Amino acid sequence: MQLDHITTPFGRRTMTYAMLADQMTAAEIDEDACADKWKIYQALCEARPRLGITDRALAVLSALISFYPKSELAAGDSLIVFPSNAQLSRRANGMAEQTIRRHLAVLVSAGLVTRKDSANGKRFARRGRAGEIDEAFGFSLKPLLARAGEIAQLAAEVEAERLHMRRMKERLTICRRDVLKLIETALEEGAEGDWLAAQDEYRAIFADYPRKPALEMVTAALEALEFLRENILNQLEIQLKTTKASGNAPENERHKQNSNPDSTIESELRLETSEGGNPQPIEHTSEEPAVREIKSAAAGMGQGGMAGQSRAQGENLAGAGQKPFPLGMVLSACREISDYGPGGAISSWRDLMGAAVVVRSMLGVSPSAYEEACAVFGPENAATIIACILERAGHINSAGGYLRDLTSRAERGEFSLGPMLMAQIRANGPGERRAG
Repeated sequence: MQLDHITTPFGRRTMTYAMLADQMTAAEIDEDACADKWKIYQALCEARPRLGITDRALAVLSALISFYPKSELAAGDSLIVFPSNAQLSRRANGMAEQTIRRHLAVLVSAGLVTRKDSANGKRFARRGRAGEIDEAFGFSLKPLLARAGEIAQLAAEVEAERLHMRRMKERLTICRRDVLKLIETALEEGAEGDWLAAQDEYRAIFADYPRKPALEMVTAALEALEFLRENILNQLEIQLKTTKASGNAPENERHKQNSNPDSTIESELRLETSEGGNPQPIEHTSEEPAVREIKSAAAGMGQGGMAGQSRAQGENLAGAGQKPFPLGMVLSACREISDYGPGGAISSWRDLMGAAVVVRSMLGVSPSAYEEACAVFGPENAATIIACILERAGHINSAGGYLRDLTSRAERGEFSLGPMLMAQIRANGPGERRAG
């Protein structure tokens, strides 16, 4: 390491450990290292948010770089530029000299340039007899060359984040359009279901949506909206299947043949002999059990609204309650529940449901109340509600009574879990998710 190139600032400016580290790092660069100065500057403009420098500081750096005569920064050169503040002001579009001094200090603090001050603090160069620069005092651009790879990496990360943000916003825009048009179609066609509740849930997702949202806010809104869209599509799909099955039933009945020649089934009611020998009237229908099950679920959704709809799996329905919300969204809204997971973290729905049982007992919720919630919401969403109650435990007098009230309201179609989660996410503000 060339410790003879370590210099201290002139006058009242103090030397800091960071300044010493920057000079040592610049002295360690490879002798063959070189990079285009304007490519480094362009990367700096991209990586500016990560480095904590302002656009005005970058304007001063651009003016400073312009005084280096070569297009490439090479480790073999001195890389010292020595313009006066007046010259910098002219190349920085007339920026005040006091402002230039302030931003030069910012560039030094950020480790992008280092000072090499003369004995009297002036910036100048001594030249030899042939006119070559023998020694110069001013600002060294070696830190830019030393950090060229780091700056390029930061610029690539910022560009990737910006691209990801743009794609997430595009997906959110498409999803918003889908939800609004599907609800509008359902209302115009008179489809069964509480579509006004779906509209309320849509409004709740964007109730406090900022004009310039962070990536986490966009992600949370997209997850909630995609969940709402899936629920709407499931409900419409079930109704379409029910309508199709009802339309085909008479045709299937006309072609149905009786393989028992002794049977006397000719009407919609038939008599079947019970074990005791007494004839019992039994309703006859040509519909398959799966069709009847779908009809029953569709009717239940029409009465219970979006909060009570079942999950469609293939051609049949499996279990009651809503489809679970994304686990990452739940953990973003309910951060305290992670402390009760295995090892203080939750990485799966099994972990969340196990933690909910522990928290349920701690909050004084009776097993019967929790079982009723699991029957109405499904086990995953019941665990999610326990996690939400834990977040607001200080504001709830009776956690068991509160859970029973939510369960009762959900059965009447008056409660949906989505707005509760979104409200909790907004209450938490920006933060890291602790999903495993």
